[in-house]
Amino acid sequence: MPPWPAALSRARGSPAISSGVTPYELIKTKREGHKLAAGDIRSFLAAYTRGEVPDYQMAALLMAIFFRGLDAEELGAWTQAMLESGEVLDLSDVPGIKVDKHSTGGVGDKVSLSLAPLAAACGVPVPMISGRGLGHTGGTLDKLESIPGFRVDLGVEDYRRLVREVRACLIGQTASVVPADKKLYALRDVTATVDCLPLIASSIMSKKLAEGIDALVLDVKCGSGAFMKRIDDARALARTMIDIGAQMGRKVVALITDMDQPLGRAVGNALEVIEAVQMLQGEAPPDYTEVTLALTGEMLILGGKAKDAAEARARMQEAIASGAAMAKLEEIVKAQGGDPRAVRDFSLLPQAKHEATVAAPSTGFVTHIDCEAVGLAAVALGAGRERVDSVIQPGVGFHLEKKVGDRVETGEPLVRVHYDDPARLEDVTRRLLGAYRIGPEKPVARPLIHERLER
Repeated sequence: MPPWPAALSRARGSPAISSGVTPYELIKTKREGHKLAAGDIRSFLAAYTRGEVPDYQMAALLMAIFFRGLDAEELGAWTQAMLESGEVLDLSDVPGIKVDKHSTGGVGDKVSLSLAPLAAACGVPVPMISGRGLGHTGGTLDKLESIPGFRVDLGVEDYRRLVREVRACLIGQTASVVPADKKLYALRDVTATVDCLPLIASSIMSKKLAEGIDALVLDVKCGSGAFMKRIDDARALARTMIDIGAQMGRKVVALITDMDQPLGRAVGNALEVIEAVQMLQGEAPPDYTEVTLALTGEMLILGGKAKDAAEARARMQEAIASGAAMAKLEEIVKAQGGDPRAVRDFSLLPQAKHEATVAAPSTGFVTHIDCEAVGLAAVALGAGRERVDSVIQPGVGFHLEKKVGDRVETGEPLVRVHYDDPARLEDVTRRLLGAYRIGPEKPVARPLIHERLER
């Protein structure tokens, strides 16, 4: 590190952090493209979490990282420091290899709702701390809360107990888990440093590692509805998270999956719960079913419940056919305070007040769906949050009658809209029509799973 006098930086209002290095020195070191020492990173993040480093200095460091990056050693230290900012949950008393799945977010991505009970029914303990909707993407917690009574705000002791007894628990981030990430994410959101690969990777991995997991499956989305639009960016993020996992002694496998159109046909919280239930009954759309089986299969292999993909597939199909997967979903719902009848009787789920059809403006094949535009239309409808304090309408959303590759006639339904507020319908219809492209030739199908990565 350059030998800048401590007096110089302290004169600028930067008291030394516990490592003896001042925030000013740390910021300037990274700004100039030099490597940060692991101990300095840990001290700086700890001091920031305690409120001893102001937001303006952390914002400066984040921007320096945005432009200069972090190498593998720095990123490992950064992630470890975030992890150590709060409680790391201990699930050592839970038998078996604990495995979770994380998705980078998409539209219609209700995989966790079916994956967790399916993996648990096959014997894999699934500790899952999930998030809410972000931007145009939906959130697992919002979907779960559309089940009457379902609680995602369970405490740590209940979380441990349910992972041990039920083999699955799906909750939100507690105040004691990675508090540094909560402060950092809010700051990144207002300083244009959200889309920074090392900061994205460390945010995801610190929260996942704090769950008490032994292994992790990553679903890195790629396409118009994903945060990573290009395959190269998705691959880089996946490899970065895999490397962090290796540094922390965890096995991580990543699938890069397609998000160039919504997954499945349902978009919206209660509507996606219905489709997740249908998947566990063997009746869901093939794209959603295939992605769910692929990700859950990786969990079974990592969890030691299958030796390869073929055995994993057979075990999952048996769990679906026997009803064990559905029974596990009902058990999870009941254990977390929800009404298990709602996953059998969909009339008990929230219902939109009205339904309308968006009709095709021409004849041909659906050649493209702007997935992000569909997600933003769902937000405009009330299925997501336009602001942090927005109230979600759990029953609203879309059913996509036509997807990419489907033949459509003029006037035929493209999308069925389930809505509460008639004043929103015109804007949402305009957005959906703008999201669809119809052409004379059937497009070549994109692969659902682009790549599988591991270390």
